[in-house]
Amino acid sequence: MDFNVKKLASDAGVFFTRAVQFTEEKLGQAEKTELDAHLENLIARADCTKNWTEKIFRQTEVLLQPNPSARIEEFLYEKLDKKLPSRTTNAELLGQYMLDAAKDFGPGTPYGSTLITVGEYQKTLGGAEREFLQTSSVSFLTPLRNFLEGDWRTISKEKRLLENRRLDLDICKARLKKAKQAEAKAALLSEEVDKAEHELRVAQTEFDRQAEVTRLLLEGISSTHLNHLRCLHDFAEAQATYYAQCHQYMQDLQKELNRCANVAGAPHPSTSAVCPNPVSSAFLSGPSSPGATASSSASSATQRPGTLAMEDLQLPVTGTRKAKVLYDYDAHDASELSLLADELITVYTVPGMDPDWLIGERGNQKGKVPVTYLELLS
Repeated sequence: MDFNVKKLASDAGVFFTRAVQFTEEKLGQAEKTELDAHLENLIARADCTKNWTEKIFRQTEVLLQPNPSARIEEFLYEKLDKKLPSRTTNAELLGQYMLDAAKDFGPGTPYGSTLITVGEYQKTLGGAEREFLQTSSVSFLTPLRNFLEGDWRTISKEKRLLENRRLDLDICKARLKKAKQAEAKAALLSEEVDKAEHELRVAQTEFDRQAEVTRLLLEGISSTHLNHLRCLHDFAEAQATYYAQCHQYMQDLQKELNRCANVAGAPHPSTSAVCPNPVSSAFLSGPSSPGATASSSASSATQRPGTLAMEDLQLPVTGTRKAKVLYDYDAHDASELSLLADELITVYTVPGMDPDWLIGERGNQKGKVPVTYLELLS
């Protein structure tokens, strides 16, 4: 390899001179040229943007992928410019385990059929999670990474170059000062002062040019903030969509399990204890609308035997007491009472009623409520 020895020696000399100047400035033995206030503010704002963007980026990575090994694998695939193999989410894996267990336990048994129901919902939750992770990665993580690995590297390079130009300028100032002091003592000829003044003018020009380039780049941070603001909105929207899907799926699952429990507890011998058709086609195609869910629930309630009708609520009251609602509950049909978390209602039972249910009253409203949603008060 061909080395330019003179250039190497010159670069080493420049580096050493800058190091001496920087050290003397830190020790207070040399003067330092200060940047103008506007440029200093731009640099401080850019550094703040970089630091917080890096922290937000790292923590978002942890939120989306808590497994460090998986994050390292994703990083390596990205650097190698290769497509990352599709990874099964934890919810999907749990759902598959439940389906496999149901085959061994017997899909016709109560436990087996419930495992199938819950397993299918878990797999659907896992699919929603995968979609959320992909959307968040593209709409939020990628722009932050592009800033840190692209724009910020360019800014950092120009900042370092500006610092070098400032050190060179201060070195030239120091040389000129020494040359004038020596000239005053007649130790140097006037041409040495002229040379130092020429070097100072060149250094000042290069410093001013680099300061302008750096200023223009730093002013672009405002555009970066606007871009990250749009990405933040996209990320929040993706989160809202994902959590709304999860909430809807779990509500549907809860209703499905309650329906299965009611069917299993029906007194008619002709009724099977196994929940039929645990996963409907509407569930497989996505979350159902509230209207459709309520309609299907009401329809199934009118058909299943043993359902408590409103006229049955006129039976003698036993053990009236207050209860605090622990969770929100949507009534499945007209015989049930919808609940809101933390509200207080009056509850009691009637002869022959399922022990898992109570009659709840709120003002003029009353209906069946599940015991598991209540905290009975003394």
